[in-house]
Amino acid sequence: MSQLANFIQQKRQQKPILSMTHVVYGYPTLQDSLDWITRLLEEGVDFIEVQFPFSDPVADGPSIVAACHKALEQTLSVETFLTDMEKLTHAFPNSRIVLMSYLNPMYRYGLDKLAKRAAEINMPGLILPDLPIELANDYISACEANQIDPIWLVTPVTPKERLEMLASQASGFLYCVARSGVTGHSDHEGKNTDYSVDEYLAHIKKYANAPMGVGFGLRERSQIEALIGKADIAIIGSALLDAYNHGGQNEGIALLRSLFPNQ
Repeated sequence: MSQLANFIQQKRQQKPILSMTHVVYGYPTLQDSLDWITRLLEEGVDFIEVQFPFSDPVADGPSIVAACHKALEQTLSVETFLTDMEKLTHAFPNSRIVLMSYLNPMYRYGLDKLAKRAAEINMPGLILPDLPIELANDYISACEANQIDPIWLVTPVTPKERLEMLASQASGFLYCVARSGVTGHSDHEGKNTDYSVDEYLAHIKKYANAPMGVGFGLRERSQIEALIGKADIAIIGSALLDAYNHGGQNEGIALLRSLFPNQ
């Protein structure tokens, strides 16, 4: 079992489902994003998925796309990002930070170098949604050499055989997209698939060799309660960003507490 999967297993002994939030690094300013990450960690979130912005974030909806574009008005570097995350991983050892970004900026930085630096700063997982596992041999080898988990995504429209393959090869955790489409909208009725979310998650669970996180469209406590017993992590992205945009940190924290009242 990987360090990340073991962390999840230990945490799950205390909580029915873990919390994972999403923050765009550099949005609306670099310092604002670091302050917001710090506030979420102080609140006790189990995970933060920190997104290094990219100009064409194809898996993301309007709120996160706009945040990425705003963040990129500044000059941001992957090395500075990792140095900033190192300070936070050391300051908050009871939570975990995972990197989310797209292949282009990480490839330019160097995938071997990225995995090595992630290990050095206690960042146990990397999410690159536009890198297919079939083309990721070098990346997987670099992660394995540094005991870092590459986190793969599956969706309700992932072909059955490929979904089963990704689930069986997952380590750390498997990121289960709850519906087809981009982040931000809420549709958990299975309208875009031939089966319900419950059936989808149950099917994944038959093949998964790692814990399961569920995201895309979670905005209400009832949606998170419905995941208890079916997943290990509930991932909150656009809803939290929308609350932050509307009322700053305080409104974001109020939403977080309503979604995870036993945080």
